[in-house]
Amino acid sequence: MAAINPYLTFAGNCEEAFNFYKSVFGGEFPYVGRFKDMPSERSIPESEANKIMHISLPISKETVLMGSDSSEAFGQVTTVGNNFSISINAENEEEAKRLFEGLSAGGNITMALNKTFWGALFGMFTDKFGINWMVNYDYEQKH
Repeated sequence: MAAINPYLTFAGNCEEAFNFYKSVFGGEFPYVGRFKDMPSERSIPESEANKIMHISLPISKETVLMGSDSSEAFGQVTTVGNNFSISINAENEEEAKRLFEGLSAGGNITMALNKTFWGALFGMFTDKFGINWMVNYDYEQKH
């Protein structure tokens, strides 16, 4: 089956965001590319040279969080929107609590992590970089 991996675009703070995500999820970046490293027939403005062209952070065997900074060549990043969230299904309560607390630090919690009527531990927030997240742990695991 095809894998779906979130790709996030930032307005110049991609490296800061991904270092934050790495502090929560752990792991290493297999690749960090900067605009200055990209072959181009046009010169890259000095203001964009060190911005992130592409970065990836494996979260699990199936999931990779990827991102980049926007470039003047591609237009401005729209940071206001509520039409998507990254949903995390934790393996246990402790992981759900750790991920929720870590990723929501400095952000805006829209639904505190609590037990729900549908049998899950669930919460929602927007992180300090404007990314919407949902954290879920289903108490009755389906195998």
